[in-house]
Amino acid sequence: MNAALVRPSTMVDMAAITAIYAHYVRNTTSTFELDPPAVEEMVRRRQFVLSLGLPYLVAEAEGRIVGFAYASQYRQRAAYRFTVEDSIYVAPDCSGRGIGRLLLTSLIIACDSTPARQMIAVIADTANLTSIALHARCGFRMVGTMEDVGYKFNRWVDTVLMQLPLCDPLE
Repeated sequence: MNAALVRPSTMVDMAAITAIYAHYVRNTTSTFELDPPAVEEMVRRRQFVLSLGLPYLVAEAEGRIVGFAYASQYRQRAAYRFTVEDSIYVAPDCSGRGIGRLLLTSLIIACDSTPARQMIAVIADTANLTSIALHARCGFRMVGTMEDVGYKFNRWVDTVLMQLPLCDPLE
């Protein structure tokens, strides 16, 4: 596969994004959703992210979408307005090819030009070593583990919290 290009997502990308995400919903604990959302719901979620002035990116290689990443509000209360949470998903047949790192690095750079000051990774499942390692390679530090906060596939699942300081918009 040729190198992937990261760019802002468009409406045309939403079917591919939805299909990638559906794989993770159905087959992994990487997300705590139990039922894959429809394209219309994914479009609504994207529009909300963009309405906040936050990036929603895709990785494209050889004419197809091979991953996506976006930053969203960490929490809705006003005091959290300078903190974002990242989400990254790579097409299952493209994992291990550096696409996740390319997406996360691009997302961090894009968030540096927003008012965001901190980026939080809420990684579902302490066994998700790939995501934990990816975030660590991109400068995130481990800040905690919440035990047994999700229940999926007939088992309790932890979440790992990692944090990365961004450029400070108030300095």
